[in-house]
Amino acid sequence: MSKPILWLRCEKKEFERRAALTPTTSSKLIAAGFDIFVERDEQRIFDDSEYEAVGCTLVDNNSWPTARTSTPIIGLKELPESTDPLPHTHIQFAHCYKQQAGWSKVLSRFHRGGGTLYDLEFLQDANGRRVAAFGFHAGFAGAAAGALALAAQRGGNELGLLTPYANEEAMVNNVKELLGGSGKGVRALVIGALGRCGRGAVDLFRKIGLDEDDILKWDLEETAKGGPFSKILDVDIFVNCIYLTSQIPSFVTREQVIAAGKDRRLSVVVDVSCDTTNPFNPIPIYNINTTFDKPTVPVDVGGLPALSVISIDHLPTLLPREASEQFSSDLLPSLLEFPERETSRVWADAKRLFLEKKVEAVKAEGL
Repeated sequence: MSKPILWLRCEKKEFERRAALTPTTSSKLIAAGFDIFVERDEQRIFDDSEYEAVGCTLVDNNSWPTARTSTPIIGLKELPESTDPLPHTHIQFAHCYKQQAGWSKVLSRFHRGGGTLYDLEFLQDANGRRVAAFGFHAGFAGAAAGALALAAQRGGNELGLLTPYANEEAMVNNVKELLGGSGKGVRALVIGALGRCGRGAVDLFRKIGLDEDDILKWDLEETAKGGPFSKILDVDIFVNCIYLTSQIPSFVTREQVIAAGKDRRLSVVVDVSCDTTNPFNPIPIYNINTTFDKPTVPVDVGGLPALSVISIDHLPTLLPREASEQFSSDLLPSLLEFPERETSRVWADAKRLFLEKKVEAVKAEGL
């Protein structure tokens, strides 16, 4: 019987430094009988030599299309836009199950190629909880980016290029320094505060020195009556950490912001959830994803005090090594079951969902 294989592809998204498999988890998979192929990648936070040292086989950058179609390809972010059919099995975040922009075109590539998608966002345990998620680090990094944007705005500037940090301590120290030594006096509101993402945002705000009373922690109870919420305008930073599954009332609107005039305190919105192109986006004050080299987009507020939005869809890469290690470790038990994916509940459920969504995409594309 041949060994199970996983092929770690390089990430083509600009500034993405994380990895779905780390040298640590690769070593454990190899010990369990897997062959691990790793594409050479200078952008990845882990050096090629770290994978080679634990027994991985190094292959050329972006060479996965030449792999046998029976070889499962694992990555994190979506593949570059293309019309090429996809004949392989892919494990990744594809961002195409909630009718995001271009969703049907992505899925139609699998239909035409005969490949399969196992979307990492929809690998769930028996309780419906994701088996692995970057939520905590997304919230932590998002709150940090929001604080950096606030510091820049107070200095009359826009936030410039965001550069990944070596570790959490370096990030916290840098944010505190740019805020003048501490975040004391800053007021923040986190919606989705009880989830992994929200807990990460709250943790960052605590570590940079915000008073506990200045960290407003909202979840289902506080948002049950439906927005827009005027209290959002009374904080410096608003961080959205919800997991959107259906249409809900907007949390904040441009009309509401303009009506508040110069009495508004809100300066920075961090949409960690990043449902930018989702038709149900509850923060309809912006319409583009921002990037590490241009992390904020201004809201048109008609000459009133500045308001900017951060909508980066891979914020955890600000802490690439720690975020990758945590995610990959959480994913490992499921990866060990991947050879039995037809019967393993986590993988079988994910494939069933893929097939359902593919049918919708085929219909939408008229194939």
